[in-house]
Amino acid sequence: MATKRPKWRAWIKLLFYVVVLIFLSIALFYLFERLSFTQRGFAPTAYLAVFGLSLINSALIGVPMPIAMATMIAVAAEGNLVLTAFVGAVGGTIGEVTAYYAGYLGKRIVHLENTPGYGRLVGWMDRHGPWGVFFIALQPVLPVDIGGFLSGVSRLKLWKFLLPCLAGKFPKYVLVCYLGEAFLRLLPPLPF
Repeated sequence: MATKRPKWRAWIKLLFYVVVLIFLSIALFYLFERLSFTQRGFAPTAYLAVFGLSLINSALIGVPMPIAMATMIAVAAEGNLVLTAFVGAVGGTIGEVTAYYAGYLGKRIVHLENTPGYGRLVGWMDRHGPWGVFFIALQPVLPVDIGGFLSGVSRLKLWKFLLPCLAGKFPKYVLVCYLGEAFLRLLPPLPF
């Protein structure tokens, strides 16, 4: 018999994730401000870091990496917010291909039909298709990996997964960068 984990543990994990995200964003913001990367030609490297970290973060199925989001917020605060969000969304969308293929190939390896709720989720994805991917990518609570996995299981064409995923991630990342930048601008400047 499986034991249920208390709900408070999930809330503590979420709180820990948010605290780590805030701490890393502040540290990276001060680092980038100190380096003044936009004035010294470091901007392409910073955008490349946002792309790479977003790609890795999304490719690691179910493993959140707060450093990816923190880097995106810090770069957006010092550089172009929309470009940063777009580069992060493209990297994150490409990284979601691992979840898609895990669902596409995993159904043959692992028989998930007996998993509680599996049929309901697959039915939901079959009904909503690309719109379901868009809404999963747009909302901040469920990991997009779920949409990728269900898209793969449902045999949704790859491009019908990638385009709505990008369309959902981009506005979410713009909002995260905007709110994160607004928070970071409240911090006092470095004394040195």
